[in-house]
Amino acid sequence: MRRLLLAGLAALTVLPAAAVTPPASGSLDLETIMANPDWVGHAVEDPYWSADGRSIYYSLKRDGSPVHGLYRVDPASGQSTKLDAAAMASAEGPSVYDRAHQHAAFILHGDVFLVDLATGRRMQVTRSPQPESSPQFSADGRALQYREGNNWFVYDMASGVTSPAAVLKFADDPDAKKPDELGQQQLDLFKALRENKSDKDAVNANKAALDAADASRAPRPFWLGDKNQALDTELSPDGRWLLIVTQAAHHDDGKAPEVVHYVTESGYTENEDARTYVGRNDPAPQSLLLLDLVAHKQSTVATDNLPGIKDDPLKAIRAETVAALEKAGKDDDAKALKAPDVRPVTMYLDDGTGGGIVWSEDGRNVAVELRSIDNKDRWIASIDFNRHAFVPQNRLHDDGWINWNFNDFGWFKDGRTLWYLSEQTGYSQLYVKPVDGSAKALTTGKFEVSHPQLSTDGKSFYVRTNQTAPYSYDVYRVPSNGGALTRVTQYGGMEQFVLSPDDSQLAVLHSSAYVLPQLSVQSAQGSAPHELTNTMKPEFTAHAWIAPKIVEVPSSHGAGVIYGKYYGPANETDASSSRPAVIFVHGAGYLQDVSEATTYYQHEQLFNNLLVQQGYVVIDVDYRASEGYGRDWRTAIYRKMGHPELEDLLDAKAWLVKNHGVDPKRVGIYGGSYGGFMTEMALLRAPGEFAAGAAQRPPADWVTYNHGYTADILNDPQLDPDAYKTSSPIEYADNLRDPLLINHGLIDDNVMASDSIRLYQRFVELHKKNFWISLYPLERHEFEHADSWYDEYRRIDELFQTWVKPNPAP
Repeated sequence: MRRLLLAGLAALTVLPAAAVTPPASGSLDLETIMANPDWVGHAVEDPYWSADGRSIYYSLKRDGSPVHGLYRVDPASGQSTKLDAAAMASAEGPSVYDRAHQHAAFILHGDVFLVDLATGRRMQVTRSPQPESSPQFSADGRALQYREGNNWFVYDMASGVTSPAAVLKFADDPDAKKPDELGQQQLDLFKALRENKSDKDAVNANKAALDAADASRAPRPFWLGDKNQALDTELSPDGRWLLIVTQAAHHDDGKAPEVVHYVTESGYTENEDARTYVGRNDPAPQSLLLLDLVAHKQSTVATDNLPGIKDDPLKAIRAETVAALEKAGKDDDAKALKAPDVRPVTMYLDDGTGGGIVWSEDGRNVAVELRSIDNKDRWIASIDFNRHAFVPQNRLHDDGWINWNFNDFGWFKDGRTLWYLSEQTGYSQLYVKPVDGSAKALTTGKFEVSHPQLSTDGKSFYVRTNQTAPYSYDVYRVPSNGGALTRVTQYGGMEQFVLSPDDSQLAVLHSSAYVLPQLSVQSAQGSAPHELTNTMKPEFTAHAWIAPKIVEVPSSHGAGVIYGKYYGPANETDASSSRPAVIFVHGAGYLQDVSEATTYYQHEQLFNNLLVQQGYVVIDVDYRASEGYGRDWRTAIYRKMGHPELEDLLDAKAWLVKNHGVDPKRVGIYGGSYGGFMTEMALLRAPGEFAAGAAQRPPADWVTYNHGYTADILNDPQLDPDAYKTSSPIEYADNLRDPLLINHGLIDDNVMASDSIRLYQRFVELHKKNFWISLYPLERHEFEHADSWYDEYRRIDELFQTWVKPNPAP
């Protein structure tokens, strides 16, 4: 998920470490809490139902290994079985079903399997070294369709014959090549050449006639030219149409920076290309080809009729920048910023954050989700197959940027009605719309709706919402024709759910502050759950961990309530004494860490416990830009990253001073990734407010981050240079007054170590004091080695012990 690009999470896939024996109720130490997290337990991951709905599968990480094992559990008895290598041969993958619910299909070890649900008979359809994916049944239920890369195949269930749905050739048709002037002269001069050409044309014409008339023959190829490449293909269930998302074959992404590996198996320094910087080149525009597989015709679906596609939402910023460039005599740079007549779009994003194509079950309708490359607009459109044109169904515009989440969409069972999520009211809600009618909201309110699942009978949607409180998530049900939301689960920390094939049960992943995601099953109508797993380690659960208290911090800048998690002593009665405090800042920017579910930051949460043991109090807030609080909270940072968030962190500090006896001169701050960025912004934009800060893997200059994340929030640096100057810590380096520790993995290919090294050099040249950098040669963005975790937090602990905890001199 793009929102996680900046998350400095506590990685759970570390190398084996020595056994940990934590004290059940005694004091904590860094060696324990930064050890291999296998001693904590493991999260249950990726649950799905068996094809017959009688079992649930899930995966679980192995102790001392990054390998995950597959388990099968009986939801009635709760009996779990770990599948060994031999048992994996009879396992299943997540299933899809035909419209009559007589057959199921799934992918296992990259191959396609088919199950007759009445008899339980199982058939392996493919056995190949290339992985297959995306199984779907034909509209008439007679065939199983699947893909290998971007090539689709059709397995006829009666005959057992497999054939390609289409043959795609990204080259020019050699038989359609017209002779040039010299070639035509040769044909005019020589009779034998004319006869040879006529014979060749006759053979080709006969083959084309046979191909068109004989369904048992392989289909004729589509010659698509060598100028484009396929990013995605989607076959209609009726087998009539194939949609191809394309982009230029040789798009220049711009120069990529290199990550240098200093500690290597070879003993030699090794270089690795990383992602390109924002603004080096915009993403390649994408186009949509429509192939008629029956008539063997192809056409491009134009986008120029999408509402608003010819608008320039950046017109005012563009004019200001162009004027400044022209004034500076940079006319060529000014011309390069000219707005396009029709904004380019994308229809396929390989990071799972939106875009895509969804066919109706009967194959007679298709919906395509498109985004403008400037990410100010999202469209959902169907296609008029006769006119080869988009039919706009919904436009979502945002002056900031379209969210990376809440872009789910699909079809009702009738194949004529769309459903989709939209933030158009300021909060993600669920909508339905007939292709020739008006949209209707199925949910309304100031809460987020996500992960909609339409029941097999089409009568209900099951969704994840935080209707009761921003930090509390559960499964709710809403009738597909409209009605009230009904709460189905009662966890508050519900994370994921999967509806059973017969709509009767829910498999639910849920967690709490110190319990990693666990699996339960319950009635889809709502009932007491049956807990199926307990994968936490007794050594961990025996300790008396501090239950974080969810608190409301009033905003002094008109933002309303800032939600936080407060860590303090169990018997806190005297709030008048002066005490030290630490603010932890979560990463990713758009991430929610104040919730009833487990935290994304396991190491940091244990470190917060250690800090309380040492006499600090700790708060962790969902500053503006965090997930879970609606569009306005998310886009408050548009063109000014690090500014609203800092206001919220300062409000959190003031709340600690007022309510928990904190000395305003003894407050430290730390965080990773976006949290590291905010630590640097806090020290550099509010000098004197924090006694010290520790920034892990922080972006120090947004012009060196990637396009997908940064351009959404700050636009392109060429177009909006002021937004980058406003938002980058390196621009405020001269303000450093307070001790700053920077920790960074040297082979970080997300936020480059060069960000921290460049900022360090600025401090050197500015003759600053009390700044340090610690570099980790074998760590990427998410640290993987327990030794590195320990060393990093030992340095943070020493920083706070030196500069935050001591009482100031009188």
